[in-house]
Amino acid sequence: MADKRLNKLAKLLVNYSAEVKEGDFVFICADEVATPWAIEVFKEATKAGAHVEYRLESDEINEVRLKYSSEEQLKEENFLYKNLLSKADVWLTAWGSRNTRILSNIDPERIKIAQQGSSSWRKVYSERCGDGSLRWCGTQYPTHADAQEACMSLSEYEDFVYGAGLLDSEDPVAEWKRISKEQERWIRYLDTKGELHILSEGTDIKVGVKGRKWINCDGKVNFPDGEIFTSPVENDINGHITFSFPGIFGGRQIEGIKLEVKNGKVVNASAKKGEELLKQLLETDEGSSFFGEVAIGTNYGIKKFTSNMLFDEKIGGTVHMAIGDSMPEAGGKNKSSLHWDMLCDMRSCGKIYADGELFYENGKFIDEILCKYEL
Repeated sequence: MADKRLNKLAKLLVNYSAEVKEGDFVFICADEVATPWAIEVFKEATKAGAHVEYRLESDEINEVRLKYSSEEQLKEENFLYKNLLSKADVWLTAWGSRNTRILSNIDPERIKIAQQGSSSWRKVYSERCGDGSLRWCGTQYPTHADAQEACMSLSEYEDFVYGAGLLDSEDPVAEWKRISKEQERWIRYLDTKGELHILSEGTDIKVGVKGRKWINCDGKVNFPDGEIFTSPVENDINGHITFSFPGIFGGRQIEGIKLEVKNGKVVNASAKKGEELLKQLLETDEGSSFFGEVAIGTNYGIKKFTSNMLFDEKIGGTVHMAIGDSMPEAGGKNKSSLHWDMLCDMRSCGKIYADGELFYENGKFIDEILCKYEL
């Protein structure tokens, strides 16, 4: 019997996150292990009057592609995604895997080349999300493999996933609207600022954000949600940052990441584990050594690192930065086939200043600051 919370999630994604309406073209995709999720979302989107297309992926087939394709084949653009995303009004996707480590032994160089092959559809996706013509939302389907990554049983992981999305509440939509209103106050504050100064253990970095728009993440794009972000000024980031948690890429962990940044570009990178892959990712293309995002996690219901950035980047008391593709809706101009987030814990001795004003300390916003601005 399907978990009732799965149907609740499907209804929320279709009716609240993506606001699917009659006549919309909706594209649904997920790994085949998430078929139950695809069925529920397909049903709800169809009931809303949409035309729905779907695609089920396969980790095993992707592994074969990476192992046996020539360089030319790896660089070939994904025709289906490029054309579907050119037409779709809504794209709904779920992450979930039978084996989160399936790519662990793939040569990092081949992973880099394959990333370059996704640039054509990624460009369509980025531009259409930026101008509002494509509504996208991604979520997690609980699987045994993802539960193991999080050091939980499947039932515990299901409770974690659905609990993080407030799906146990009587009216999840009302809860996310409340969160949206609270976060909007900080959006309005940060929209007036030109520079962030982030300080934490092993971190002292200044990030230019002048003229960029901060985005309120309230369950409309990622679900579960809980962050505020912007795309920083591409050539106005200087300093060094240490990421407290492992970076995850293709099921592979990169631990102890340290980056030195000058005029927006990563000029020195090291890691205690996975340094080769880290450097390959930074060399993916011209834009992959610059930053596309800086963000503050606001979901204090997520406390545990689970090796899944959908949840981990939302942990209340953290900041994250992403190398690669930026968000046009935030004013970002950096282009890359890569967008990869790395997470920094701010809950012990972390501070963030905006134009010299301390507004965030030890993992929490300082509410008194807003009183000065009547926000």
